[in-house]
Amino acid sequence: MADNHTIVGHKIKGIRESKNLTIEEISQRSGLSIEQITSIENDQNLPSLGPLIKIARALGVRLGTFMDDNDELGPVVCRAEERERDSSISFSNDAADARKHMVYHSLAKQKAGRHMEPFIIDIQPSEEKNFKLSAHEGEEFIYVLEGEVEIEYGKETYALKEGDSIFYDSIVEHHVHGATGKSAKILALVYIPF
Repeated sequence: MADNHTIVGHKIKGIRESKNLTIEEISQRSGLSIEQITSIENDQNLPSLGPLIKIARALGVRLGTFMDDNDELGPVVCRAEERERDSSISFSNDAADARKHMVYHSLAKQKAGRHMEPFIIDIQPSEEKNFKLSAHEGEEFIYVLEGEVEIEYGKETYALKEGDSIFYDSIVEHHVHGATGKSAKILALVYIPF
């Protein structure tokens, strides 16, 4: 999995440098600290999607650009055996020691020009109770395939079991995690207007 963190950090740094932008300029445009951007580029920490979306906007690219392998113009088929064999990316929620909170399996990384990011996400068990909520433009849809998840959304918490789903505006601060001590698997669709 370290290779995938390196790919994301390397791509962000490469895009920034190709556009002749400094880390300070990306910090101003994204609202993220210089330290956080440096940490991401140096593969010390891969945060939740919120900061990555802010960096993508600051760079003028889609979020998927950080994860793309190819640019396929037609339909993209993702076979189950390919998804299992393909590399995945794990995100923390801004804590370097929490890198394995969620493991993302992209379902459309070859699709060019997409505004929707589909993922199968394996959520690792955690006893954590104080999650750092994040917000970003767009919408999210989550369908629970296995286990139980909790979504903190604004001041509410929603408990979802296998077969349940939720659709929400991601501009409201939120956090998705497994029910205390439980693992889960979800299908998540993240729509990001560009």
